[in-house]
Amino acid sequence: MDLASATRVALLDGFALERTHAGAPAAGNDLPHSAQRLIAHLSLFGHPGRSAIAGQLWPDVPEEHAHGSLRSALWRVQKAVPGLVDVSGGALGLAAGVRVDVRELSDWARRVLDPLAAVDDIVAPDVGLRGELLPGWYDDWVLFARERLRQLKMHALEVLADRLVDGGRYGDAVQVAYAAVGTEPLRESAHRAVVRVHLAEGNTAEALRAYEAFRELLADELGIAPSPLMEELIRPARPGTGPRSRPVRCPVQPLPPARV
Repeated sequence: MDLASATRVALLDGFALERTHAGAPAAGNDLPHSAQRLIAHLSLFGHPGRSAIAGQLWPDVPEEHAHGSLRSALWRVQKAVPGLVDVSGGALGLAAGVRVDVRELSDWARRVLDPLAAVDDIVAPDVGLRGELLPGWYDDWVLFARERLRQLKMHALEVLADRLVDGGRYGDAVQVAYAAVGTEPLRESAHRAVVRVHLAEGNTAEALRAYEAFRELLADELGIAPSPLMEELIRPARPGTGPRSRPVRCPVQPLPPARV
């Protein structure tokens, strides 16, 4: 087994290279930051051309200098983990077989969002759903990838909660919905997922409690109220706001004749 096919790149909660077989030498965390940035970029963006990579990794230096830095970083990567990077013409990419935690999370999210995928076949990825992509890295390309992954992950959690409700798996659904809330506490769509699960299970009091907690959080943190979507969702659970019934009209009885 070569080192490349036995390597997993971890970008969530920090950069690391993980070896999947015993006896493999440690590598990754000892690499210079320029080499780590190269591996991270290839993990996120596939097989870009050399010029594109150099321009994004070293945007503030002359082009010739950027290409020199790219050659140096590539040499260091190939020395530490031979075969990790596939050099094909003017493009670079990770070698076939290299696993990346972000790709695994993205594949999981896309399966969740696929309406044709059976929910029972969707297993949570072996990565932390709450992990942030490369915390402490502030390159433009990292910020873009971080936000894209965040949105994909949050939509997947919310959709999965609804799909689990449809399958009658309320316990799993509420765990997934609260995982979404824990990841983004001010995201209303995540809180609506929690309320929907409680209402579907018939736990009206729990739904009201979740709504009130979110309403107070919004007021304290942002000074705003929940949206009309949330208000409409919780309205049937509020006392006295169920379906209106017609008033009962008693027939008017004629008064008895007055006695003289």
